[in-house]
Amino acid sequence: MDKYISNTKIIKNSYAKMDLHTHTCASGHGTVDRITDLAKEAALRHLQVLGISDHGPATVGSAGLSYFRSLILCERNRFGIKLLYGAEANILDKEGHLDLPDDILSTLDFCIVSMHRPIYTSGSAAENTKAYIRAMEHPNVKIIGHCDDSRFPVDYMELVRSALTMGVLPELNNVSLLPDSYRRDCRANAAAMLQICETLSCPVILSSDSHGREHVGDVAEAEKLLRELDFPKQLIASKL
Repeated sequence: MDKYISNTKIIKNSYAKMDLHTHTCASGHGTVDRITDLAKEAALRHLQVLGISDHGPATVGSAGLSYFRSLILCERNRFGIKLLYGAEANILDKEGHLDLPDDILSTLDFCIVSMHRPIYTSGSAAENTKAYIRAMEHPNVKIIGHCDDSRFPVDYMELVRSALTMGVLPELNNVSLLPDSYRRDCRANAAAMLQICETLSCPVILSSDSHGREHVGDVAEAEKLLRELDFPKQLIASKL
């Protein structure tokens, strides 16, 4: 472990004990790091739980179904880090169909459901909200991924209310909140979502959305927004 050289500073954020939205080389996008690389970085950054959630097969360059089918065989502890194996599944259409079949989803520890261009063609806020809600019907769907992008408008009151009822966590995505994020209006949308979460007492989960090891556990921008809104710490999920 001491021979491993981290290329970023050690992060000790108060909320960064668990990071479930991370990507390996199986997600494509030019990422070369493996599960082992992310686990080593997570140990350096004093995380307790690391979730591997590579993009579903509808994403260009991502792994095929056999990769997700084999995750059940992977090690559960590396470098003192508890590992959970999931996926960031793509919502395909307004009916909420996902790009991973039920037989694979049922073997995963968790699933994040997200909307990505050009895989999902955005509709109205009502249509997009309906798609999210239908996608959440699978019992292994635990997180709504980066639902903060104005390119995919949603009804936050309806989405959060449904997430609370179905036991799914809305995500506060750190990448969305970066100044150079390619997603649109994320800070304002995330703030609106958080205010509704507070009103309904719906927990949220903080995620790095790190592609590769560089940003594992980094939720600094998410923490900043939480402080600005004085969001209740008891509504920050520490486990699924």
